[in-house]
Amino acid sequence: MSYDLITVGRVTMDLHAQNIGAPFEEVVGFDTMVGGSPTNVAIGSARLGLRTIAFTGVGDDLVGDFVLRYLRDAGVVTDFVRRKPGKRTSLAMVAVMPPDRFPLSFYREDPADIHLTVEDAAALPFDAVPAVLLSGNAFSRGTCIDAAHACAKAADREGVTTFMDLDMRPTEWSEPRAYGEVLRTVLPLVDVVVGTEEEFYAALAPEPEAVFAGQAVDDAGHAVLEERLAAIVAEGVVEMVVLKRGPRGVTLLTSNERTDVPGFAVDAVNTVGAGDAFAAGLIRSRHLGWDWPRAARFANACGAIQVTRHGCSASFPSEAEVHAFVDTHGGL
Repeated sequence: MSYDLITVGRVTMDLHAQNIGAPFEEVVGFDTMVGGSPTNVAIGSARLGLRTIAFTGVGDDLVGDFVLRYLRDAGVVTDFVRRKPGKRTSLAMVAVMPPDRFPLSFYREDPADIHLTVEDAAALPFDAVPAVLLSGNAFSRGTCIDAAHACAKAADREGVTTFMDLDMRPTEWSEPRAYGEVLRTVLPLVDVVVGTEEEFYAALAPEPEAVFAGQAVDDAGHAVLEERLAAIVAEGVVEMVVLKRGPRGVTLLTSNERTDVPGFAVDAVNTVGAGDAFAAGLIRSRHLGWDWPRAARFANACGAIQVTRHGCSASFPSEAEVHAFVDTHGGL
C-alpha cells in the first residue's frame, strides 16, 4: 500500500461557536469538528484527493472515539493514530467575531498526542510515501519530541520531501526562546518550511518575546527577519521558505530566487484553519508536479476559500471548489 503524505503532530476536538459575532461568554451553541494544525492538513489534503496518514495520539476516551470516527469519515488513514491509555484527547474552543477576532481556548493538560513515542514512529511507512509534514509544535513537549525527531530523521534518510509548518502555539512551550532554539536544530532535516512572519521571527530572531506574546513584527523586526530568512536558504539549511502574508499572498524564497505570489481579496468570516488549508493545497499541488508559483497560487485559493466559511476542517474546500474559485479570480 502506498500513501501520499504523513502528517505529524497534535489533534483536537474543536468546538466552533455557532453564534457568529457573539463574545465567547454569550455563545449558546457549538459546532463540533476535528482540528490541530497537522491533523487539519491531513483532512484538507484528503479532501483534495491525497491518501494521507495522520500520525497523532488520542486518549481512551469518548473524545478519542469522536476524533477517530471523524477522521475516517474524512478519508484520512487512521491506522497510525495511537490510543494512549489513561490520557485525554485534547479540546479547543473558538468564538467567531469577524473580521479579525477569533479567541481560542485550548484544553491541553497532558494531552494524549504529546505521548507519541519513537516506537510509534518506527511503524510509519516512510519507504512508501513521498512527503511528510511536521508540525513545529510537535517538538514542544513530552515524548512526542523524540517521536517527531525520529520522523524527521527517517524521512531524511529515505529521501522523502519534508515540509514543516512552524505552527507556533506559545502555550505549548516552556518559554519563548525555546521555540527557536529547538526548531533551528530540526531545520537541517527539512526541505520546505512554511510559516507566517510572526512564526518565522519567533523561530529565527534572537529576541522573540514580543512576537511570542502576540505582537506583530515591527519595521526593525522585518529587517531582521529578511536577513535571517535569506541566510537559511543561502546557507542551504532549507531548500524553500514559504512565507505566508495573509491577504497579500506568499513569498517564496530559495538560495537564488524570490517570488511573490499574490493572494485573493475576500471577506473573512473565520480565519481559523486558513493556514492549514493553504498547506494542504501546497502539498497537493507539489505532489502533482506543479511548479512553486502555481502551487502557491492554488494554496492561496484554498486559504481564501476557507476564511469565507464558518468552521475549520468541516469546511475545507474540495479540488473542484478550488478550481471553480480560481477560474473566477483570474486563474492559476
